[in-house]
Amino acid sequence: MSASTHTVTNQAPPLADYDVFAADAALSEGVARHVAPERAEEVRAELSALGRVAGSAEAQEWGARANEVPPVLRTHDRYGHRVDEVGFHPAWHRLMEHGVRSGLTDPWTRPDGQLRRTAAFHVWSQVEAGHGCPLSMSHAAVPALRREPELAAVWEPLLSSHSYEPGLDRPATAKAGALAGMGMTEKQGGSDVRANTTSAVPLAGEGEYALTGHKWFCSAPMSDVFLVLAQAPGGLTCFLLPRVLPDGGRNTFRIQRLKDKLGNRSNASAEVEFDGSTWAQRVGEEGRGVATIIEMVAATRLDCVTGSAALMRQSVAQATHHAAHRSAFGKQLVDQPLMRNVLADLAVESEAATVLDLRLAAAHDAAQAGGEHERQLLRLALPAAKYWVTKRCTPLVAEALECLGGNGYVEESGMPRLLRESPLNSLWEGSGNVQSLDVLRALQRSPEALNAFLTEIGRARGADHRLDGAIRDLLAELADLEGIETRARRLVERFALVLQGALLVQHAPSAVADAFCASRLGGDWGAAFGTLPHGLDLESVTERARPAV
Repeated sequence: MSASTHTVTNQAPPLADYDVFAADAALSEGVARHVAPERAEEVRAELSALGRVAGSAEAQEWGARANEVPPVLRTHDRYGHRVDEVGFHPAWHRLMEHGVRSGLTDPWTRPDGQLRRTAAFHVWSQVEAGHGCPLSMSHAAVPALRREPELAAVWEPLLSSHSYEPGLDRPATAKAGALAGMGMTEKQGGSDVRANTTSAVPLAGEGEYALTGHKWFCSAPMSDVFLVLAQAPGGLTCFLLPRVLPDGGRNTFRIQRLKDKLGNRSNASAEVEFDGSTWAQRVGEEGRGVATIIEMVAATRLDCVTGSAALMRQSVAQATHHAAHRSAFGKQLVDQPLMRNVLADLAVESEAATVLDLRLAAAHDAAQAGGEHERQLLRLALPAAKYWVTKRCTPLVAEALECLGGNGYVEESGMPRLLRESPLNSLWEGSGNVQSLDVLRALQRSPEALNAFLTEIGRARGADHRLDGAIRDLLAELADLEGIETRARRLVERFALVLQGALLVQHAPSAVADAFCASRLGGDWGAAFGTLPHGLDLESVTERARPAV
């Protein structure tokens, strides 16, 4: 006999089987804005196809399984031979295979390559964030390797390949595609990589060295090749370290343990040791390790912005979807005035992050083509964006989780995984202080970077009086250098907010730009989400953010 208490009512249906790309107005409009017109339809179709897979129930199941069954370290085989291998759930490999096949390691072989890849990374990261780490590093290793053309000729086709071939059973050069990891930080140094103690001794072969030392964080230890820093006779130097040697033997790469992390649990992060027989090839000049690997860091910093923007977008999509299907006190949640304020505030933050992310991706493409304005803009805007967008991610995800009430606190909702993931990008590739100090260095050493930034935001002058006032305040802040390091975070926050505002007033619907300028730039902004001032078009902002399923 059926009891009325067993009938399920007033529960939102799963947000599944939808097009993640097409349902994201800020993303789809931004791609159309930046991509060359003759390629617009091709790129839209490509991203929409990926979006349909990303929104499928099957792909969402892959993401859940990859996190429920985290990677496992196997140091020895059954006979006692050292193997240092990491095993993953099949769902991880499905995610990786689809990501590689979709070009997430390849911004290099197609026009508008970084923009296309960034948009695809934004879409695919919403399925599961952890496997984005090796995808990110594989594409980001290429600019550093180009310091050594002979190495780049071997490795660039492998790292940008659309073929996924896991395993360490043969040299990477015998595979159709390869993945790259990175090992920079050590116990005693952290972000201060110049304090690294791992040593590199030259061997007889040109550019060949033997490494001895320890890496406290080695990302994606199952990868085919790594960029690492070590102290050579000429100073801190970048090296390429393959897991499998050219003759098919294993390089010495001792995985001591996998890190037990707060989030990002599908992805392996390890402590590794090199014992003096670890073979590596120099990348760039001796003593120029930071200058060499910074090319990789710049690319992965952009992915930190993208990854955080993707987490924000997925959180807002879940919150707005839930509120549109759940009722309380006689109304749908989305129609409750206070809930609408919260949702609109979250949507504004998410759109601002996405618009800024895509502008930086387009700048990367233009800089690759020789655009000096874009190159200089990135020097200042990228660390500022990395600081601010990654900082805003965690409070946004936490607020979006609250929109689902107790349902959001349950693992099955997927929101706890998003929340655990949300702090990562603020740590990876330099914490908030590191980014802020990098902005100060750009201001001190590269006045042309500030000129490029001011030119960029100057394009929006006169469009909104609150933006104009924020620009004046920023210039006043720059005119007073007293105690500038102590005030660095405040300054960098202003850089990011002014740039976001300038982009929104030029490109976003007026309701979104008005809400952003009124709250983030006009000073009428509470400390929590859901404190937008009265008189804004909150309904239009919220409806724009809700995925239509």
